[in-house]
Order: sequence, then structure tokens, then C-alpha cells
Amino acid sequence: MRVALITESFLPTVSGVTTSVCRVLEHLAATGYDAMVIAPAGAPDRYAGFPVHSVPAARYRQFPVGLPSPQVHRLLADFAPDVLHAASPFLLGAQGIAAANRQGVPSVAVFQTDVAGYARRNRLGPAAQSAWRFVKWVHEGADLTLVPSTASMADLRRIGLHRLAHWSRGVDLVGYHPNRRSDPEVSALRRRLAPNGEVVVGYVGRMAPEKQVERFRCLRGVPGIRLALVGDGPSRPALEKELAGLPVTWLGRLDGVDLSRAYASFDLFLHAGTEETFGQTLQEAHSAGLPVVAPRAGGPIDLIDHGVNGFLFTPDDEADLRRCVTRLVSDAALRRRMGEAGRRSVLGRTWENVCGTLLDHYQQVIDERAAVNAMVAVPLSMQR
Repeated sequence: MRVALITESFLPTVSGVTTSVCRVLEHLAATGYDAMVIAPAGAPDRYAGFPVHSVPAARYRQFPVGLPSPQVHRLLADFAPDVLHAASPFLLGAQGIAAANRQGVPSVAVFQTDVAGYARRNRLGPAAQSAWRFVKWVHEGADLTLVPSTASMADLRRIGLHRLAHWSRGVDLVGYHPNRRSDPEVSALRRRLAPNGEVVVGYVGRMAPEKQVERFRCLRGVPGIRLALVGDGPSRPALEKELAGLPVTWLGRLDGVDLSRAYASFDLFLHAGTEETFGQTLQEAHSAGLPVVAPRAGGPIDLIDHGVNGFLFTPDDEADLRRCVTRLVSDAALRRRMGEAGRRSVLGRTWENVCGTLLDHYQQVIDERAAVNAMVAVPLSMQR
């Protein structure tokens, strides 16, 4: 099978879309498939042994946004893929899907953007309807759209999309493991974060408006805590002002083993944003054996079993957020039980399993397109 991936986000940009695409490429390489990538300008020339083709891009809030380019049609035609994978398609992905259709190539689109949440937060009003119409137009062109959560599935069904299937995300169960807590490097980090044995409330993610990290302000005055925030982004300066006076350690952007050690140094994980279509960092926190607190909205609803492996607080209710965190801070046994339950909840979600399901979806659209083509090729008299 030959797979063309067209993505709105790729290295060196770090995002959930980038992570998923990288894991998919690694799986394709490990299982002997052929692939190529089309990505916004600035990407490396190769990844996992596959060529990466860059197309022109404009910058928006520190992100390169891929622009439609005549290269896309030519690149697909030259590679002659069996299937196109469009990762979180926007302008570039929409062009890729259209080009694939003109060339008779089936496509799988992966939905990863909470349009409704973005519209609500930015008070776009009527513009939100236009945004949803664009989403519908893009995904109607694909043979199948893969959706990460029940909340996203409901949103897409509401706007009239029907060729939908659920596709989750994998997690590195080895890298994010509770046993890392005993590593000397993690112990040293713990001493730095909580010199007096405080409870470490951790966060991992971009410092951007949609993540709503400013809501951590409601923890002001909670005794015995320290905040450890991993990530960077355009909101960092404003957040430093908003959270001034709180016991915060800004750890910056981390990856690889450094990120694994950060998770292992936390006692609980807090995510405040209400616009997650999935919530990959919540999965990573569960894999590391942490209880998770997140809003009852979007992807977290599927990941958190309220009262079992974490707490879901009422969206936009900072008092409820504070109550959930305070309960965990005051009860080490509860943190331990919820952390163990969180670890158990992700044990079947390896990237190998998740990518195996993705390959099944690829084969499904290939077979369905072949069946349609075969039917079209049969003379009308024979069809009767």
C-alpha cells in the first residue's frame, strides 16, 4: 500500500496533529508500507525514511499555515498513492482531497479542530456558521472522516456529515510510565519543583488562548501546592502576569525523555481548556499514573471516568475546578487510586494498535472505491 499524507502541521511545529502524523509514519515504516508527506514550508526533508515535500505557507500565531499550491496535484500524480490521509484538513488538506478525487484516489480525513469552541471563545457569531459550512465542504470530499471523540462525532453529524468513524490516538506506555518516579533525575526535579514536599499540579501543552491556562488563577491560596507548567507559546507573557504570585515553575517546551520525567514529577494533572477534540496530554498523564482534572467538554469526556481516574469539572466554573483540585491535593490515597485507574484505562491504546486500526480504515476506502469503479465499468445492460 502506498500512502500519501497531507498535513496542516508538521515538524518543527509541535502539536497534536504533528504527533499523530509522526507516529503514523513510524508505523508505516515499521510495517513495510510506502509513504510520502506534503506539509507546510519549514518541514524536514525526510521523516521515518519517507520524503517530505514542503509547500508555501503563511504564518498565523506562530504556526505555518499551508497554502494551496499547484505542486500538490503534481506530487500526488507522481507518487500515485493507493490512499490519501488528510490530517486536520484546512486549506492545504482541502486541496489535497480535491486533487485525490480528480485522480481517482480515495481519501481519509482526520478531524482534529474544535470549530464550535473556537467560535464561542472568539465570539464569532454568524462567522461560526460559515466555518462549519467550510468544514462540511472539506469533509464531504473525503471517502471517510475519522473522529477522535463522541463530542466531535455529534458536532459533525449535526452539520450533516455521515461517512464517519471513530479513531482514537495512541500513547507511549513505556515512555510515560509510573516507574519513572524512582529515576534519580525525576527525584532531583521533584526537589526543585516542591522543595518542601508540596503536591505538584502539572500541565503540559501550548501556552495559547484555546488552552485557557489563565484559569489556573483559581488555585490561588490553595495550601500545599506547586504548579509546574510545561510548554510555550504566544500567551506565555500574559500568563506570567495573570499567574503572578502563585507558586509556579515554568519548565518551557520539553520533549522525549525530559517530557517523560516532567510527567513523572507531577502528583496530578490539570487541563483547563474546553476546546479539545481529544486530549492527548490527558492520555499521557494517565499512562504516567496520574489522576486528571479536566472540563466536562469535548474529548476529555471520553477519557475521564469521573470519580474513577479523575474529575470532570463544570466548564467555565472556576470554583468547581478549584474544588476538584483541592480534593485531590488533600487526599494522597485518592490520588494513588485514581492514578492506577488512569494507567489501566490506557493499557490497550498503544500506537501499534491504533495505527493498525487506521490501516483497516485505509483498506476499507480502497476496497469501497474499487467496488464503485467496478460497478461503473459494467455495461448498463449487464447491471440489469
